[in-house]
Amino acid sequence: MFKAKRFYGVHSGSKQVHWPKRFVIVLAAVIGLIVAGMIGVRVFYNANLAAASDSTASQTVIIEEGATVKQVADELERRELIRSSLVFQLYIRSKGDKNPLIAGTYRLQPNLSTPAIVSILSRGKVATDLVTILPGQRIDQIRESLIKSGFDPDEVDAALDPATYEDNPALVDKPAGANLEGYLYPESFQRTATTKPREIIEKSLALMNDNLTPDIRAAFASHGLSTYEGIILASIVEQEAATQEDRDRVAQVFLKRLSIGMPLQSDPTGKYGAVLDGKPPQLGYDSPYNTYKHAGLMPTPISNVSKSSLQAVAQPANTDWLYFVAGDDGRTHFSKTIEEHERLTEQHCTTLCGN
Repeated sequence: MFKAKRFYGVHSGSKQVHWPKRFVIVLAAVIGLIVAGMIGVRVFYNANLAAASDSTASQTVIIEEGATVKQVADELERRELIRSSLVFQLYIRSKGDKNPLIAGTYRLQPNLSTPAIVSILSRGKVATDLVTILPGQRIDQIRESLIKSGFDPDEVDAALDPATYEDNPALVDKPAGANLEGYLYPESFQRTATTKPREIIEKSLALMNDNLTPDIRAAFASHGLSTYEGIILASIVEQEAATQEDRDRVAQVFLKRLSIGMPLQSDPTGKYGAVLDGKPPQLGYDSPYNTYKHAGLMPTPISNVSKSSLQAVAQPANTDWLYFVAGDDGRTHFSKTIEEHERLTEQHCTTLCGN
């Protein structure tokens, strides 16, 4: 009897894919490394969000107006208040705000976590027992700050009257009739219930006198500047650059321009003139302070100054730049020719320059 044969096998419509064993092993290893790396990064990130230590020793931290997140993070890491500058910056980015940090004076401790510190700095929870004069502030801004600190406006105005300090050594070079613009040294001052605004101003002037050392004054003179003119130039440098290296180079540029009779062409000077006349800050506003329209130095400083800017004017960089532009990347780009300057401006200054 005929018996039908049975056929066993794979249906002709399907195919089996046989991966080489070595490839499978390598792929699994790569995936494992990626997963391990992601876990490692997460562990590193979380670990560095923790408090830097269990110390409760309080430190006073000043965040200047316009300070970048990186500058603040680097300073906090340097002072061992946070574990990692990078993680601090990443944490802020994760919140969707490029720079939520509010200028002011803060009391921070190493036992605070990075999220806790960011919360303090972004909510403006400033130290209430300190009065702070920030670097780069105009005298009207300092007046407003003192009033917001709780001082009586009339007492503040009296404290800002230069006639009150006729014999103060810090003001020996101040022209008659000039106000205290440029002379109020930035610092945080302890305040009690009985502190008067005049005491704050006197302490600030004392610090200014300490920083106007004989060497600084002599260095100004070596550049052909009086002490007051040195303060004027330092106030521009204070506004134009943030790091010591950049300030040294910016001071070199301005001193060279002065020596060859070239206008300083500094944006903050024109804006200051507008504010002084009660106008909104305007680069093209025509006043004696507009260094695009008028050669030489302005009549007065345009803000207070720090030791960094005084030192930059006294000992500028040993370079030969004639132009500079602050880039969107946070760096200052220097050049010797107008052609190179225009090229660097086009490459690096789109947002800030309105291009």
